[in-house]
Amino acid sequence: MKRLRYSIDIPAPVQKVYDTMLGKETYPQWTFVFNPTSNFEGSWAEGEEIKFLGVDENGKKGGMLGIVAENKVNQYVRIEYTGIVQEGKELRGSEASPDWHGGIEAYTFSENNGITTVVAEVDVPESVIPYFDETYPKALEQLRDICK
Repeated sequence: MKRLRYSIDIPAPVQKVYDTMLGKETYPQWTFVFNPTSNFEGSWAEGEEIKFLGVDENGKKGGMLGIVAENKVNQYVRIEYTGIVQEGKELRGSEASPDWHGGIEAYTFSENNGITTVVAEVDVPESVIPYFDETYPKALEQLRDICK
């Protein structure tokens, strides 16, 4: 896996950006770039399981399973991947999802003079780097647009 890093400046208070990024209603509004049916199930509370889900072109549910390892409100969120959802089935552990298990997705939020900088870091298999390099900046631009 390789850790990728993306950042964006958003002209909005950190609390608005944090709440918009993680909100049940607003999360799909910026992550639709990854998948038009993108959503999450679970909680952003530390220690809780969270599922990042969507439906593929064949109508099958898929996505990532994780644990919220850290959540410092308006500052930092880190998810550790524990498995995948493939064709609606939850597959956990390194044997079930060797390309993703143990990876992280983290968001750092910092505000200066009403501008919030969001830094996203994500561990991905080498094979999907081009996809993430194209898609993640677009998703963060969507987040910026809905926070304005």
